[in-house]
Amino acid sequence: MPSDNEQNQKPDTSSEYINLKVVDGNSNEVFFKIKRLTQLRKLMDAYCQRQGKDEKTVRFLYDGVRLKPDSTPEEMEMDDGDSIDVMVAQIGGTY
Repeated sequence: MPSDNEQNQKPDTSSEYINLKVVDGNSNEVFFKIKRLTQLRKLMDAYCQRQGKDEKTVRFLYDGVRLKPDSTPEEMEMDDGDSIDVMVAQIGGTY
């Protein structure tokens, strides 16, 4: 018979975290493990810091949809192992 501690624990604690991959246009991959309820701002800031990029010069996309910094993996219905694309922001539009 399970003890009280075992009954009160979540059955799958690994589902609290999600592994995500951030891929740029050059097929460089950076891996992150974050909580499903953590705002994606944390991942975006960490990516920019690791890659030496200014946050204002890149855009993060998931399934073709631009990610908002205050979104969470859970809100975006992300699954473990999903990829986030990072693109250089286009400025202007004339030549």
